[in-house]
Amino acid sequence: MKTLFKYSAFIYCLLFFSNSYAQVVLIAQPQNVVNELSRNSLRAIFAMRQTEWPDGSAIRVFVLEDKKNAHIVFCKDVLGMFPYQLRRVWDRQVFSGTGTAPILVESEQEMLQRVAETKGAIGYLIVNDKTKNSIESAVKIIGEKS
Repeated sequence: MKTLFKYSAFIYCLLFFSNSYAQVVLIAQPQNVVNELSRNSLRAIFAMRQTEWPDGSAIRVFVLEDKKNAHIVFCKDVLGMFPYQLRRVWDRQVFSGTGTAPILVESEQEMLQRVAETKGAIGYLIVNDKTKNSIESAVKIIGEKS
């Protein structure tokens, strides 16, 4: 019983401390001219209301499924809303014919690949210090304005 408790405590500590260094980062196609975006701009982009970058090129929004941890963290921490609220905005626009939904990807690996390859693309990933350095060769990391 003590051994089981020790292993459980060890695994809990690994999970707790490994996630404490993780953060959500916004990623864009490497040729994107934007270096940082305000929360209001991010909300407009991910709500599919802002459809063009400042240079006039089309924005291609990539998101993960609503139940994925990265999507939940992104919505809460970056956009300041719950995933179901963002889903309602998309559904309202699609069903009324006034807009489109973002492009849904299955995994963070697919997110990284599709954003890197698509002109005007934007998305998000959860990274730590090690993975952040490795993704910077494929995509541009966009900062958030205060």
